[in-house]
Amino acid sequence: MSGLLAGVDLGGTSIKVGLANEAGTILARESIPTDSYAGPADVIERIAILVKRLVAEAGQGSLLGLGMGVPGLVDVATGTTRFLPNLPTQWRDVPVAAMLGERLSCPVRLLNDVRTALLGELRFGHGKDHPHVTMAFFAIGTGVGGGVAIDGQLRLGSLGAAGELGHQTIIPDGPRCGCGNRGCLEALASGPAITAEGVRLMLAGLAPQLHLRVDGQTDRISPREILAAAVAGDDRVREALVRACQYLGIAAANLVTILHPEMIVFGGGVSELGEILLDEVRNVIRERVGMFPTDSIRVEHSLLGDQAGILGAIALARSSPFNVDN
Repeated sequence: MSGLLAGVDLGGTSIKVGLANEAGTILARESIPTDSYAGPADVIERIAILVKRLVAEAGQGSLLGLGMGVPGLVDVATGTTRFLPNLPTQWRDVPVAAMLGERLSCPVRLLNDVRTALLGELRFGHGKDHPHVTMAFFAIGTGVGGGVAIDGQLRLGSLGAAGELGHQTIIPDGPRCGCGNRGCLEALASGPAITAEGVRLMLAGLAPQLHLRVDGQTDRISPREILAAAVAGDDRVREALVRACQYLGIAAANLVTILHPEMIVFGGGVSELGEILLDEVRNVIRERVGMFPTDSIRVEHSLLGDQAGILGAIALARSSPFNVDN
């Protein structure tokens, strides 16, 4: 009888779990509330209970391994969470891999959630047919996360935290970022940053189409509504969107100069800005990178969408894709 692999995507509001066979084919998916207020031990116990149930219902063998993406800093060598900023207690020094491994009787590997999504893109998305690809991955949502793979392998650095693409400085004296720096990409082009600019424009009377779409209610403004207003004719809103996409282009151009990747992939909810995002990023790369030709560098949306985290966690369960000293 063949074995099974489990993938877990731990988020602030929900936990997504997937079960797959050894070939990586998804057999079952389920989501439960995180209920993080109950503490790490409770969350880990509920994950173990759910995984055990899915394995029993599948009836196709024992669990060979589990991979888990977590929203923050993790010691990948020991599977210990170091700092998950958006969860109560911040999960400091919680031996998650050991706790889950004991309950499930299988190896457990942990990785930052965005690097896990990059792994999913490498193994099941754009990198599936390009095993030696060099790729940069941006996840744009509440924050801006990222990751880098060189020759098909994740590069994490000695702390397991390399690839924080959202915290490169774009404007030296720009707005304060949550990390403490000024002018980070995240402070300029994340979902909240784009939304805040939409709120400002509407309240200033410069976004009539946006005002109509949300009935003047600022709490209904989102990047999706901002995009729709720009398409409907709000010129100032479109300028704001283009500016945010240009900031992302500068970040991508920096990576092109440093790494010359074959591919830059955008995921996360804000990547739904569509062609306006990809076109501006491509334009900025062409304008700002003069050391070598860039026409061969592909700038693409993720092929996996919101499933990248689960698929990456399953790939993580299947085999270790990195050396923490890389």
